Amino acid sequence: MDGNKGMGILSIIVGLIFIIFPVFSESLVSIVIGLSLLFFGITATYTGLDMRKYANDTYSGPLIVIGIIVIILGFLFIFYIDALSFLVSIQFYLIGFLLIIFGIIGLLSRINAFSLFTSVLVFVMGIISIALGAFAWTQPIYIAIIIGLILVIEGIALLFLDY
Repeated sequence: MDGNKGMGILSIIVGLIFIIFPVFSESLVSIVIGLSLLFFGITATYTGLDMRKYANDTYSGPLIVIGIIVIILGFLFIFYIDALSFLVSIQFYLIGFLLIIFGIIGLLSRINAFSLFTSVLVFVMGIISIALGAFAWTQPIYIAIIIGLILVIEGIALLFLDY
């Protein structure tokens, strides 16, 4: 079995787990991200403290501060924040605000009628993106199901991919 077929089967299995058990999947993603951040923060803090012996505080200080912040974020993702809905909604909000800014800039520049039309569309898509961000924040179970469907579709595509 080549790599694409193996990744396709794994993608389908993970996608089905996300679809069948969305709440469990969300919690698992949060815990995995939290543990990753926790270990990264511990490593960064330890490296920063170790650097104090060999280098000046210019390099070790920021590393220690970043390590402590990442440790706190790790604990938040493990025990409090649902990482999946948080990260997805932040992406929608960021993209939405950028689209709104680009839409406004396009409306103000008014190069031609087509540019005006596309600027209005970009502006509307920005508003829709912000609405999707709010939806992702309030209904994270649907985001898990959508991610599961995407994983299953991607897995099927990998299974039938020929090269």
